[in-house]
Amino acid sequence: MSENVQTQTAEECGFEELGLTKPFLDTLDGEGYTRPTPIQRQAISVLLEGRDMLGCAQTGTGKTAAFALPTLQRLMAAKPNVKKRPIRALVIAPTRELAQQVADSFQIYGKRTPLRTGVIYGGVSQVPQEKQLRKGVDIVVATPGRLLDLMRQGLVNLSKIEVFIIDEADRMFDMGFIGDVRAIVSAIPKDRQTLLFSATMPASVQHLADSVLTRAVEVRITPESPAAGTVEHYVYLVERKNKGALLEHLLSDERLKRTLVFTRTKRTAEHLAVDLKQSRVSTDAIHSNKSQAARKRALENFKAGRVRVLVASDIAARGIDVDDISHVINFDLPGSGEVYVHRTGRTGRAGHRGIAWSFCTIEERSQLDDIEKLLRQPIETAADNPFPSPLPRKNKDEVSTTPARNRRTMKRRRRR
Repeated sequence: MSENVQTQTAEECGFEELGLTKPFLDTLDGEGYTRPTPIQRQAISVLLEGRDMLGCAQTGTGKTAAFALPTLQRLMAAKPNVKKRPIRALVIAPTRELAQQVADSFQIYGKRTPLRTGVIYGGVSQVPQEKQLRKGVDIVVATPGRLLDLMRQGLVNLSKIEVFIIDEADRMFDMGFIGDVRAIVSAIPKDRQTLLFSATMPASVQHLADSVLTRAVEVRITPESPAAGTVEHYVYLVERKNKGALLEHLLSDERLKRTLVFTRTKRTAEHLAVDLKQSRVSTDAIHSNKSQAARKRALENFKAGRVRVLVASDIAARGIDVDDISHVINFDLPGSGEVYVHRTGRTGRAGHRGIAWSFCTIEERSQLDDIEKLLRQPIETAADNPFPSPLPRKNKDEVSTTPARNRRTMKRRRRR
């Protein structure tokens, strides 16, 4: 159970005031970091004390640095054994892309230390991963399935774990990994520091947190509006049969330099990518049926600007971290407002403005309503729609601006 709750404040401080030592301050300075983000301000000093933490923050808030920096500094303070190198810190992440991204961050922040980071995930040969484990690593970032495979083969020893981090816990549940997570928890020492981070906090995640954390500090970064203020939101009301034509029409505008298109299924993602390529739109797709090498190549081409459009299914998109995406297009509306916020949060980052376009059919109307309730405002209907659908919209004053939890409270009070 969490001991206390911290919320975002306007209080400003620098990294040097958080207790980080000079090697890490020099690294941050070299990477161009000037001020800590809210979650970094609230988490770093607490984690340096060895406290457990439950962190809830949206994508792109800087949470990886918030847990990587204090973890590295605490491991260094205990004078690492660079000869034997037992695994002392373990991070588990739900997808290969996210695991690689987190491992890259540990390597960047720890480049002025002798600490080694290894990454373990499925979909590729385990031989290179075996080799890095035999050489010795201090920190392992892993997806649950491959980690358990290597543990069962006797290739991974977690008996010396000092810091255990669960990243994107809500996605672990979505992808059915919770059984694997609990198996990993049972294999590591109980005397450890445990951190759990999640973008959302459903009851299932809270239950997991209660079972693995001890007297944890809780940090929630909750902006006034759930969606980033740097993103403009528009909805295109369209019949299902016209979605593909609408997408091609929008992408014919060359000003869309780097566009991320979301679908609900990997099959739709693949079909869209094929159709766009046939229409001479430089496109690639990323979904769970792609090999790890193909997914990595697609993401690198998108980052480098060699393709204008990346089509992604929700599961595969976790871990896409590109600051200059100009547009996010929801070809299919997601099943929840929280996922909508995560998707659209891929644009409008690092001080840039972004645009989010969503296609909505009559079958998806209830999903649009849920999204608008979470945003506490209606999404503006796009005026430049060459394939308009007669789907009716709510008037602006029909969209409640009262958070759902408060509305339920007021209903209870009225009943009394």
